[in-house]
Amino acid sequence: MNIKTDSRKIKPGDTFVALRCEEHDGHAYVQKAIENGASKVVVEHGSYSVETVVVPDTREYINEYLDEHYAETLENMKIIGITGTNGKTTTAYLAYQLFRKLQVPSAYIGTIGFYLEKKEQSLPNTSVDVCDLYELLLTAYEHGCKVVLLEVSSQALSGNRFGKLKFDMAAFTNLTQDHLNFHKTMGNYALAKQLLFKKIKKDGLAIVNEDDKYKDYYLLSKNHNITYGFKPSDYQIKEYQLSAEKTKFKVEYKGSMYPVETNLIGSYNIYNLLVAMIFVNQYGFPFFELLKHVKDLNSPSGRMEVISYKDNQIIIDYAHTPDAIEKILKTVKEFSLGKIYTIFGCTGERDRKKRPIMMNLVTNLSDKVIVTNDDPHFESPTQIVSDMVDGITKKNYEICLDRKKAIAKGISWLKEKDTLLILGKGHEEFIVIENKKIKHNDKEEVLKIISSHQKI
Repeated sequence: MNIKTDSRKIKPGDTFVALRCEEHDGHAYVQKAIENGASKVVVEHGSYSVETVVVPDTREYINEYLDEHYAETLENMKIIGITGTNGKTTTAYLAYQLFRKLQVPSAYIGTIGFYLEKKEQSLPNTSVDVCDLYELLLTAYEHGCKVVLLEVSSQALSGNRFGKLKFDMAAFTNLTQDHLNFHKTMGNYALAKQLLFKKIKKDGLAIVNEDDKYKDYYLLSKNHNITYGFKPSDYQIKEYQLSAEKTKFKVEYKGSMYPVETNLIGSYNIYNLLVAMIFVNQYGFPFFELLKHVKDLNSPSGRMEVISYKDNQIIIDYAHTPDAIEKILKTVKEFSLGKIYTIFGCTGERDRKKRPIMMNLVTNLSDKVIVTNDDPHFESPTQIVSDMVDGITKKNYEICLDRKKAIAKGISWLKEKDTLLILGKGHEEFIVIENKKIKHNDKEEVLKIISSHQKI
């Protein structure tokens, strides 16, 4: 595309559109876009040395432009959106794998990057801005994709980062406390996610978690709604068995019972896998056909990722909300034969109210805890820790803000059949301190420490 909203991506002859976003105003970068070769700029005010088009609302302009030029092309793919506090990444990635195993060329766009046959690139946010999104969708189309799995964040919906894009299917996973620094209330948060379900095509499907207390926000009368969950629903989970190695459950759909076995562990992964299966089933594959491939599906990087170390387990997970932390710790507690140690921190410049909630969960469900840095951004790490420990009565924790040292210390505690959880960063490649990105990946750090131990 020769139209861009990021001045850094401008090439000679491109058009630059100055958007007002949550964090910055594109008008501040118009001159930079011109220096990089923009031959035309679309703005809400001002006059420049190249062709200048002044419009009342640049976001409305770009949305209309992209819809007019590319909507017909994108009709050739099924676009599936997944929203919810937890489970978006795992659900979307499982569905992406399952479609590919069934020989349906597919793409994934979300938190862990842009995937075609393999990972093509990392992305700055769960949901990129509208021009970048259309570029990725068009790339998927050019590679012959028939389906695109797309993570949809509440902030992106609030900022209208999806333009006039319409969805063939949309799923709601769950809603728990997160992003209240942005949305202020849970009601606002729920309404932001509801916007996805107003973007479903007339013949599209809304797939909603019947067990979640916020479900009614997403069961809109204009949509064709399909429900899933443990409660009576269209796809009902009837029984399940959990172990440290695998999960078995049964799903009842239209009077038939289907047994499912997966290497994914934890009851929350039953939800994630089931939604992925519903997408594929509703696309047109009968259950008996997709069940052949379910055992071969893997969690995405940094999601309940297990590394064996002697007789111990080290688990790396992205959990960074009270709900996600509680679920993973309770899952581990059910199977762990030894002690449970947890390393985690809280992100800076985010909802401060959830910090002591998470700390309380972790100290109550772990034998010992190391509090460390997550991404402090411009907030003081000591202030973050102060918020976390405020009112905490259990003193089974220590503070080590250097995340590398914290991981090394946690590994040194492991004796026999113990479990170490390293939470919050998951797949991420950096720790963000102020405006600096410091290279760090939890899995890489664990493997490096283990390797050094084995050489001794």
